[in-house]
Amino acid sequence: MYDVTAIGELLIDFAARDTDAAGYPTMKANPGGAPGNFLAALSKYGLRTAFLGKVGTDAFGGLLINTLKEAGIETKGIRQDSSVFTTLAFVTFDAGGDRSFSFARKPGADTQLSFEELDLELIDQAKVFHFGTLSLTDEPVRTAAKRAVEYARKKGKWITFDPNLRLPLWNTPDEAREQILWGLSQADVVKISDEEVEFLWGITDEEKAAEKLQKEFGVKLSMVTMGPRGAYLSSEKAAARAVCPRVTPVDTTGAGDIFGGSAVAWLLKSGKAPEELDEKELAAMGAFASAAASLSTETPGGIPSIPSEEAVLKKLRGSETV
Repeated sequence: MYDVTAIGELLIDFAARDTDAAGYPTMKANPGGAPGNFLAALSKYGLRTAFLGKVGTDAFGGLLINTLKEAGIETKGIRQDSSVFTTLAFVTFDAGGDRSFSFARKPGADTQLSFEELDLELIDQAKVFHFGTLSLTDEPVRTAAKRAVEYARKKGKWITFDPNLRLPLWNTPDEAREQILWGLSQADVVKISDEEVEFLWGITDEEKAAEKLQKEFGVKLSMVTMGPRGAYLSSEKAAARAVCPRVTPVDTTGAGDIFGGSAVAWLLKSGKAPEELDEKELAAMGAFASAAASLSTETPGGIPSIPSEEAVLKKLRGSETV
């Protein structure tokens, strides 16, 4: 049995570490992909997880599968395809550690996963099914993801969703908006950034965004993240804010995914349904997830940066806040 099964992209993040006089970066390869980061955080905090996806038969594909295994994630749902290359992402940073992306994904292996290749038992055996919109950019994975969501809903699974907006991977912004809105309409639990809220609706008020998610989309637990400003969390019963502990960021890659995975780990350990969380519980969940995400930014990479539960709790006990 699994607590969470996710479908989605598994890729290599090439992160710039130095730049020569001509502007060419020296890059370090890290395991990446939002659903993998999300599951790795859940596994780090004691939950049982499984992944549905596709990589190439190249060296990077093998490395990624091994990395997920080492993170405690079940990998039997990952297919390898010799006809396509494992997806690559190139991440560069500004002075504050914020990222910009470019991708080698035309097509990447993750986009070539079909519904027929899915091990549906991994959904049957899970309590939660998670997906993001990078599984909705291209066929055949778009159909695979949508049918998997439909299958999971019919089986009574909680659905968690992360828009994870990456505009360079979409044909048009309107297509991205359409698919994100579809994802929101399917979800019980949503982690969404303030930038994604502004992209979708042109609003910057996190409280209005959470209200919109609940009233218009039926979301039971909304988590609006605001980078170093923390997060706003809202259930059907209450709402709360979380602040971030003071850190010195070097790489924000995966921080949002780690927030989401940490929050869902807290939720599942609580034993409560997402809509039932009260203000105190929302605040505790948000504090834990914000601390985990903040600490992750002090270490390069996504999966390698996930802090231990002990480190998160220590930070919560003695942190200053920003």
